[in-house]
Amino acid sequence: MPGFISWISGFFSSAHPVTPAPEARLFNPSKDPPVNDATDDVPELAQELENHLFSWLLDASPSALKSGLSSAGPVLEELAHRLSADELQELPRQPLSLPMLMKALSDESTDRQRMTEIILADPALTDQLLQVANSPYFRPGDHAIESVDHAVFILGVDGIRNVISATVMRPMMAARNSREALFAQRVWRWGLTCARAAELIAKMNRADTSAHFMVGLLPALSYITIRRELQRICRENGGASEPDPALVRHALARFHWATCQLLANEWHLPPKYNALLMAAERPAPGQQHTPLSDGMVIGTREVLRHAHQRNLAEEDLPKVVRLSPDQINRVRGSLKAMLK
Repeated sequence: MPGFISWISGFFSSAHPVTPAPEARLFNPSKDPPVNDATDDVPELAQELENHLFSWLLDASPSALKSGLSSAGPVLEELAHRLSADELQELPRQPLSLPMLMKALSDESTDRQRMTEIILADPALTDQLLQVANSPYFRPGDHAIESVDHAVFILGVDGIRNVISATVMRPMMAARNSREALFAQRVWRWGLTCARAAELIAKMNRADTSAHFMVGLLPALSYITIRRELQRICRENGGASEPDPALVRHALARFHWATCQLLANEWHLPPKYNALLMAAERPAPGQQHTPLSDGMVIGTREVLRHAHQRNLAEEDLPKVVRLSPDQINRVRGSLKAMLK
């Protein structure tokens, strides 16, 4: 993929200094005229939300995340090199069952029976899927989902597609040790919430809900991947076994979109997944906000609200997303019920 290689090579050129980016890297509002009575402070609001998210994910104060990076240059440059050369040691490889599942997920003609047969063909997937389907993020009522056929019947084909996406990624985001446990737990909750928000907004826009749900999980998986790679680099260089929170925060902000693209390519996901990621990372002038970008903003805000963390003010949320007040309330209502 020459286009992708040239893009990522340019992204990691030495022209990028080892200093925090002045604008938000996770949330990138399009540079359009203000909407929803927004003012020109939208980039600052997006940056503020991102800062609150990192403080929560890394369990660190804002001041700790702003500490100097003077000694972090070699680590960040090594990480940049591994990304550009596709040499990440911690990049999750394609799950064995993913090609068949992706084919079924993307085929609108796949019916309940065929979906059930595909899942039952993989016993490990079956067990994990039932665990995920019975989590508060998916189960629609109080009664347990006891079989795959029951899950497909209750959740529908679209719903089970999203459960499959979460099931495939869940093991990759499980904590490997106690030091990683809190970060992994919070990242998984954040990823599921953003993915659900993107799915809901895609449904409002009559877009591909399954694609938006799965692509909404990729940023969370990229966070786990980058943190593990930083830990590996630090250990190989004889440094601390745990990377400094400020270093992790900067690496996540700087490299997570590129890591998402690498994951999409490593897993041979359809081209539309790369397009959805690119549209969220680098919105073109005049481009409407995408379900992914708006979903990540609302999902992040609701996760932080539920965790009683510093957050984006209620009146500022409509300034950062391209949704009507009614649409915002509908998405938030669904997320609140899920997180409750």
